[in-house]
Amino acid sequence: MDFNRLDQQLRDSLADLRLSNEERDELRQLGSELNPDQVRYMRNRAFALVRELIRQPENAEPALKWLEQVVKTLDASSTPPRPALASAHFSPGDDCLRKIRELCRQTRQSLDICVYTISDDRLSEEIIACHQRGITVRVISDNEKHFDKGSDIQHLIAQGVPLRIDDSPYHMHHKFAIFDGNLLLNGSFNWTRSARFC
Repeated sequence: MDFNRLDQQLRDSLADLRLSNEERDELRQLGSELNPDQVRYMRNRAFALVRELIRQPENAEPALKWLEQVVKTLDASSTPPRPALASAHFSPGDDCLRKIRELCRQTRQSLDICVYTISDDRLSEEIIACHQRGITVRVISDNEKHFDKGSDIQHLIAQGVPLRIDDSPYHMHHKFAIFDGNLLLNGSFNWTRSARFC
């Protein structure tokens, strides 16, 4: 990893005296890829940059808040996460969508999905990305929803994702997924764009 690039990333982040959510996500991702020496370098550079800024009293408080967020983010990203026994996510909003995408990206071996319908392109693309990474993906969806306008079922099939359609007179109304055979996502969240609003 290029130390000049790391330094520039910190400087860019500090330019407006705040760490945005996007910058925090980038820093968290970067921190997970760094070795302990590189994390130490990033932390020391952050302190050095803030030392320069706090000479001007009006910059002191926002610069210290930025520093605190950078250090917490680096510490959290360089420490292996403890497995959560359970977590809850709610809609409306992007909380459920964000969690499903995160779980797809963390999956390493298998992804089994049983959902009523899939019409949110962002989730479909995560499923396809898992399949393309060589992860064993299996999807089951309802036979009637397969033909709905906006359904991504045909797109998933066209991309080679193993997909079965429930062929019964009843709606297959499940909404669950199993990641790597040991983590269950369950609930009433539909894998649709409209689910984020109701």
